[in-house]
Parts: sequence; C-alpha cells; structure tokens
Amino acid sequence: MTDFSQSLALIVAEEILTVAGLILLLAAAWLGDKASRGISIAAVATFAACAAFAIPTLAGGLMGPDRIAFMGQYNADAFSAFAKLLIYLSAAVTLMVAPRFLDQYGAMRAEFPVLVLFAVLGMNLMVSAGDFLTLYIGLELNSLSAYVLASFLRTDERSAEAGLKYFVLGALASGIILFGMSLTYGFTGSTDFSAVRLAMTGQIGIGAIFGLVFVLAGLAFKISAVPFHMWTPDVYEGAPTPVTTFFATAPKVAALALTMRVALGAFGGQVGAWQQIVIFVALASIVVGALGAIGQANIKRLLAFSSINNIGFLLIGLAAATPEGASAMLVYLAIYVAMSIAGFTVVLMLRDVDGRPVEAIADLAGLSSVRPAMAWALLAVMFSLAGIPPLFGFWGKFVVFQAAVDANMIALAAIGIAASVIGAFYYIKVVKIAFFDEPSGRIAAERGALSHQIILLLACLFISPLGYVLTPWLGAMADRAALALFFVG
Repeated sequence: MTDFSQSLALIVAEEILTVAGLILLLAAAWLGDKASRGISIAAVATFAACAAFAIPTLAGGLMGPDRIAFMGQYNADAFSAFAKLLIYLSAAVTLMVAPRFLDQYGAMRAEFPVLVLFAVLGMNLMVSAGDFLTLYIGLELNSLSAYVLASFLRTDERSAEAGLKYFVLGALASGIILFGMSLTYGFTGSTDFSAVRLAMTGQIGIGAIFGLVFVLAGLAFKISAVPFHMWTPDVYEGAPTPVTTFFATAPKVAALALTMRVALGAFGGQVGAWQQIVIFVALASIVVGALGAIGQANIKRLLAFSSINNIGFLLIGLAAATPEGASAMLVYLAIYVAMSIAGFTVVLMLRDVDGRPVEAIADLAGLSSVRPAMAWALLAVMFSLAGIPPLFGFWGKFVVFQAAVDANMIALAAIGIAASVIGAFYYIKVVKIAFFDEPSGRIAAERGALSHQIILLLACLFISPLGYVLTPWLGAMADRAALALFFVG
C-alpha cells in the first residue's frame, strides 16, 4: 500500500490532467461552444498547475529509485520534467492563439481545449515511460487526439485530408512500433526498459535487433525523420495553423524525448546496433529537409521541411550517445520550440485586406514596407532556424556539433555543418522576398491580436542575442535532465 501511495504521489500532474480533462469535457457537453474560451483558460491554468510540480523536480535534478512509480512503469525524473515543461508551454501557447483563427471560420468548439489537454496527458505518459506498455498507452492517447485536431476545420477539405493522412500513416507507425515491441518482448522476456537493457547487454540475437529496428522506425515516424517524413508537409499545410503550431512543438518534444529514453535507456546496452541507423537518419533528414524546402511556395510547407531539417540536427546529439549529446539535444529542443512558436505566430498574424490568412511565400513580397515589425520578426525566425549568429538558433547547432566532436564523431559534425549551408538558402530566400521584392499588395497593415503580439515578442526576445544570457541556466537544467536519463538503477 505504501508503494502504491508513493506511486500516486509521483503522478500528481497526470491526475490533475485527467480530472481536469473529465470536468472540462462535461462542461463542454453541458455549456456548449459558448464556453470554449472559459474552458481554454481553465486548460491553460491546468498546465500552469502541472508545471508547478515539474519545476522542483527539474531544479533538483531528481532521479533514482525514489522517482520510479508502479514498479518501473513510470519515471518522474528530471528528464521527464524538462520535456513536460516544454510541452505545457507549447500547449498553453496553442490555446492562446487558437480562438482568433478558429472564430473566423466559426469553428471554435469547446472540445478543442479538451482534445489538447488529453493529448498533453498522453505526452506526459510518453516522456515518463519506463515500460513499453506505458509508452504505447501514452502514444495512442496523444495520437487519437491529434488525428481529430488535424481535421478540426470540418468545412476545409485540406484539413479533412490532413486528418485522414495523419490517421492512416499514424496507424501504420503504431503497428510498426507494436510489432517491434512484441519482438523485443519475445527475445528479452520483458517490456520493462531496465530489464530490456539488461537482457540486451553483450551479444544479442538477430530477432532482438529486428525488434530494436522496428521500434526505432516507428518512433522515427512520430518525430518526422527521413525516410518516415512523408506525412509532415501535407499535415502541416492542411491542419488549422494553431494545430500546426501545436504539432510542431509539443508532440515533437514528446516524441523526441521518448526516442531518447528508448534508445539510451531500453536499448542503451546496444548503442552499436542503432548508432549507424541514427547517423544515417540524421544526415538524410538534414539533406532532404533542406532540399525539399527550396521549391516550396507555401510558408507552412516550408516550415514543415524546416522541421524535418532540424530533427536531423537534433539526432546528431542522439548519435553521440553520451550525456553531453543528450544535454545538447535538450538545449536545442528548447530553442527550437521558441523558434517554432515565433514562426507560426507570424504565419497566424499574416492576413490579407479581407482578413483571410496569407500562406503563399510570394505574397510576403514587400512585407517590410507594410508591416516592418512583422518583417523583422520573420527575419529573426528564419536566420535563427538557419543557425546564423548571433541569433540563438546558432547556439543550438553549436552545442550539438560540439557533443558530436567530443564523442569523436568529427566526420558527422563536419558533414552536418556543411549540410546546414544548404538550408540557409531557403531561409535567406524568404527574407529576400520580404525585404527586397516589390510589395504584393496582399498583406493588410492591421496589427494582430494583443495575445499574438505578446507571444511573438517574448519568443523573438528568446531567440535574439539576448537568449545567450540564459545559456548557463539552460545548460545546467539540460545537464541535470540528461544525467537522469543515463541513471541506471
């Protein structure tokens, strides 16, 4: 009973999300869509309450047997706390920017914040998973909410198509993961990450390797890494822009954190078996993401390929398979979330004279003469995504490459640096169109909502050179989280 009580004490955040989700679901059913804003505010308050429990865990670098619940199925350590804070932030921003966009289509439903809340609950389980069963439950809870969110604009064919594609390919990925889990269980005798790691120490059979490969392949789909990236541009373009903002941040953080926990935890005894796969996927994602973005005419599709490109850089840290590499990934991830929030907030604020969203890159021509502040914000986002100093995006790439060099993977770092030059082309192309082309006359001069302006300002300040002031603090938090990930009880 004592152990059960301790376990319940460690999952307070999940309990809060569950109870709040059920209450808000009932409120949505009873009060209808007129209560959507109130339910959104309550959901944001719920995320803030959950963050209050994650902050002490991260600040204290908590790890070890005392942070493990339900006999190893759940880890309430500093690593999961770091990921959860980014997830809560991303979800809260989504709920803040969504009403104005959805109201334009008469599509702001009371179910929207409830779906986001249950998706976050699934992500919490993903990043804290200590067992393949917990992993799968969290993954499916998040995915089922995400499929509905992608197709939330029922009057838009693109949204319906995005939801259908995401559902079909997501189901395929879930099947791949489930098959890999069954193979892993069959050849190791357990679904517990610690037991799997112990069973996979030393020489392992071909069956266990197949299980490892299938699990990582399914997770590669969830993080939209090459060659499992095909769904990303279509879903990012077709989904409502606030939902795309959500997909580019919170689920990305959860999937990457889960991939790190599985690769470095459950499969940590067989680094040699998956390291070469991760290196290939990293370099392929960098190149395909960069080349795929060059010919894009839609800003959301361009940001989708940018996401694939950035996943490649993040996976370089995973390929290092060291605490320094994991810490670098977390630093990069925090910066990437800020860049994505800023980028999609700019997209949300771009409107034509009739108030309709503007997504065509050609329509951004002359943005600097119509909305100069917006043009400079776009410049900061694009140059930061490209890793051009002195913007903070450069620091994310720098720490990842440094971790690769420290792990004696100098060739990987060199190829990654060279490939990043390709990506700079399409980022600079967008800036050139916004600053040097003749005005298209499509962009309206009106300012966006105050909430959008505040979010964009804070995100731009973070990715600006001022962000370097936070590097000691951010690095220390990432180091603590990475150490928890490498703890072997």
